[in-house]
Amino acid sequence: MRILVVEDNPDILTNVLDYLEIKGYSVDCAQDGLTGLHLAASHHYDLIVLDIMLPGIDGYLFCQRLREDARRDTPILMLTARDALEDRLRGLRAGADDYLVKPFSLAELVARIEAITRRSRGAGVGELRVADLIFNPATHQASRAGHPLKLNPMATKLLVLLMQKSPAVVPREVLELEIWGDDAPDSDSLRSHIHQLRQVVDKPFSHPLIHTVHGVGYRLVELVE
Repeated sequence: MRILVVEDNPDILTNVLDYLEIKGYSVDCAQDGLTGLHLAASHHYDLIVLDIMLPGIDGYLFCQRLREDARRDTPILMLTARDALEDRLRGLRAGADDYLVKPFSLAELVARIEAITRRSRGAGVGELRVADLIFNPATHQASRAGHPLKLNPMATKLLVLLMQKSPAVVPREVLELEIWGDDAPDSDSLRSHIHQLRQVVDKPFSHPLIHTVHGVGYRLVELVE
């Protein structure tokens, strides 16, 4: 698997490159936006790790040009020191697939990379699996521990989003953007839909898979005690 890392901080870049290479990835790098964009547009990469604040052009413009001008759909994991909602939404609208806020652990970086590439390769064809929970995109049928789950369309969409990004935490604003776009309803709507999803996915079973990360969002993962 080949990854392009575009990051101008030499310490972060060195740490990321060393760790990814230890994990068996083939890695190229650039320290400014224009060089990174040239590499991304002229070579094949399975994923791009992209900082926002770059010399030349920033990460937002990088995404926009890669998607619109170069017509490349390479998955992009955006790195940002900015945790404001508008900054995160701007990155997603520019074409990023996910984002990771600095400072971050290298283990989480690899987990995000694996999750993004897993769902991009599946392209909605293969089954999604988290622990004993399975979703079949071909039939839109979910099951847990072999038992079929009866889900309405909204619950199904939420479940797929959480499974695709597992084990990462999905911020509530990302879920709202994916489901409702820019016309998100009041803040209690997402909470209500998550509650309904839990009633089907978690309540009948011995341990929950859907977890609230207070002040951030939700994640779907099997936590080992």
